[in-house]
Parts: sequence; C-alpha cells; structure tokens
Amino acid sequence: MEAKAKARYVRVSPRKARTVIDLIRGKDVIRAREILQFNERNISEVIEKCLNSAVANAERDGVKAENLFVKTIFADEGPTMKRFRPRAKGSASRIRKRTSHITVIVATREEA
Repeated sequence: MEAKAKARYVRVSPRKARTVIDLIRGKDVIRAREILQFNERNISEVIEKCLNSAVANAERDGVKAENLFVKTIFADEGPTMKRFRPRAKGSASRIRKRTSHITVIVATREEA
C-alpha cells in the first residue's frame, strides 16, 4: 500500500531541501519523524508536515503508521521568482528566489 503527499511552492531552494531529505530516505516513519524533529534546518518543519500528511493518507486506508517507511522522497525545482537589486553606477543585478516541490511517498514493508 502506498500513499503520497506533496508540498508545492515551498520557498527554499531544492539544493537546501535535499540535504535534509537525504537523511530520511528509506527510514521507518517513526525514525524519520525523530530525525526531522531534532534537525536544526528550517525546511525540516515543512518536510515533517508533508510526511505527516502522507502518513495520514495511508491511515485512511487502514494502515498503521508503525508499518510504514519512507519509500520515495524528492525535491523538484519549482518556479523561480526574479528580483533585482541596485548596484554601482546605476546598474542592477538579478536575484533568483528559488522554490521547490517536495514529494513524499510512504509504503508498507511488505511491498518493498
């Protein structure tokens, strides 16, 4: 049994999100929650919310959270907001404010 959850347009670059995502890939849901809870990065809260949503989606089908593990988790690049900052001699430089789409898929151990 698989369940999926997405967090879209998260205001963090995918590169920063992947540092935390790599910590919980393949772990049990209980252990993944502990890792995210004690991680100091701000993106950990968003990833934990997305993980809890995927677990809740699985529990709607009668699966217990203890039997689930993080099968797949990844951060894709979302749209980039372009902003400009003034520079010397009347010029300007571009600032790229990146966003990401985080996807979490949890599954039971028997499927894997």
